[in-house]
Amino acid sequence: MDFYLQYGYGMMEHCRHLIQSWGSGAVILSPRDLEEDQLEKIGSDIIDRNGVTLLDPQLYNPRANHHRLIQHDYWPDEYTTGILSGGPALDKILQELKSLNTKSKTSKYILPSVICETVDDDWLHIQQNIINSSDNILNDKPTLATICLSSDSLKNEEQIESIINSAEKWNVSGYYIVPEHDNYLVEDPVWLANLLMLCSGLKLQNREVLVGYCSHQMLCLAAANVDAIASGIWLNVRAFNRNKFTESEDDSTSRRTKWYYCYQSLSEYKIPFLDMAYNTQILSSLQPENHLNTYAAMLFSGTQPSTTDYNEQSSFRHYLLCLRNQTLVSRLDSYRETINRQNAMLDAAERLIRELHRNGVRGNDRDFANIVDVNKAALQILDNNRGFVLERSWI
Repeated sequence: MDFYLQYGYGMMEHCRHLIQSWGSGAVILSPRDLEEDQLEKIGSDIIDRNGVTLLDPQLYNPRANHHRLIQHDYWPDEYTTGILSGGPALDKILQELKSLNTKSKTSKYILPSVICETVDDDWLHIQQNIINSSDNILNDKPTLATICLSSDSLKNEEQIESIINSAEKWNVSGYYIVPEHDNYLVEDPVWLANLLMLCSGLKLQNREVLVGYCSHQMLCLAAANVDAIASGIWLNVRAFNRNKFTESEDDSTSRRTKWYYCYQSLSEYKIPFLDMAYNTQILSSLQPENHLNTYAAMLFSGTQPSTTDYNEQSSFRHYLLCLRNQTLVSRLDSYRETINRQNAMLDAAERLIRELHRNGVRGNDRDFANIVDVNKAALQILDNNRGFVLERSWI
């Protein structure tokens, strides 16, 4: 499974640095956070560093009012529901998106779409209209149909099956899945199981499946044979939040707390809790392997972590480096090996979390302790319902 950077506020230099450091990679660009000239500049910068770009149109709420988003030429001035039914208005949106994609040097098109509150005939009609119009306009690159689902629609198994059945008729190269949920770490096993079922069902159509706005919890998508997941620095690019497109406040105004991601426990910790681990002589159990210690090495240098110069930049880059590494090794040669690795990873995380808790080291609301069973349950549902066919279709 591949790893993409999901562009968010303040990520320009992070993207340049990380793609340069990795020697390759992909960035999903965000019109909400970049003006047209910035999209053109960073597109060139990523290509020059041997990376690739995509552009998320972010038309989830066509009535959104974020000041940077609505200034793009493709954004509809006065939205009415008929705009996405086809005709000149929709053609204009797609033509302007084509121009913006060309300037951003994207490798494929992500088609626009609105968030789906309920999978019904109206939403499916909009999807089909956008795809039909794109056949005539966005026909020089592969296309990914956006499937943005509300939290409620993802909890409905019948609606998930309806999407899978309808999508089989869409003339696209693949799918860009944007799943909405209420919390950074999802506590609802039904929501997660249905996301696995959706992705695996779409992947069984032999098309590309890319899932955006992911945290490390979504490493389980490897078992659904997903091609790539995308993540970024702020929580609103690790979990989809529709409000970010209607509020003008930048992420820089949010709480500025430094976190350390311990990939072994799938949890994040504030620095005072690393001090506690240091004082109880268990800090080494949170230390990453050498090749993942680029940005966090100072925390394990033998001094109290809070006295080091570990900063916000280090925190963000450490998280993305570790998540990229976990993602790249998450999918194995067979379905059975892949799902077994997922369960082994969860078992190991659970054991380490217990040890850390015994010594007072906890991750607050980013502790994976209550999430382990959620992921295990969702993987079991996937295995029960799709395991047989995934084993035989794994490529």
